[in-house]
Amino acid sequence: MRIAVACDHAGFPLKQPILDVLAQIGIEAIDLGVDSPTSVDFPDYAARVGRALQAQEADRGILICGSGVGMAIAANKLAGVRASVTHDTYSAHQGVEHDSMNVMCLGSRVIGEAVARELVHAFVHARFEQEERFIRRLEKINQLERQPDPR
Repeated sequence: MRIAVACDHAGFPLKQPILDVLAQIGIEAIDLGVDSPTSVDFPDYAARVGRALQAQEADRGILICGSGVGMAIAANKLAGVRASVTHDTYSAHQGVEHDSMNVMCLGSRVIGEAVARELVHAFVHARFEQEERFIRRLEKINQLERQPDPR
């Protein structure tokens, strides 16, 4: 599994601990920035992770900003990206298992390093459950991306 990781300036303090835990559990991480706490625009980094998924350069992504919210909003604008803010372990694994979430968004001003490490473990070890109801719902989500508004 390859996981693309990116953050903005607010998420920068959590990026290296996340890269470290990925390395410890044998996951290939693709570091897509930032490399300093200098102020940047978070949509640029959400796009980097989303485009890595679209190009199949990464299987999943982790985005970090102050709250996780901005990154989730921006990432979800890209086709094929299913991003959510996850600040608890249940959401980190259930989002993958039931909803095929492929991008976990974290808020460095909301959670600390210890919780972030737990969330990475929950996210990485979760697998989409191939139950008919979850597949049906995922297809409906995919149709929302493909179909123009019928009104």
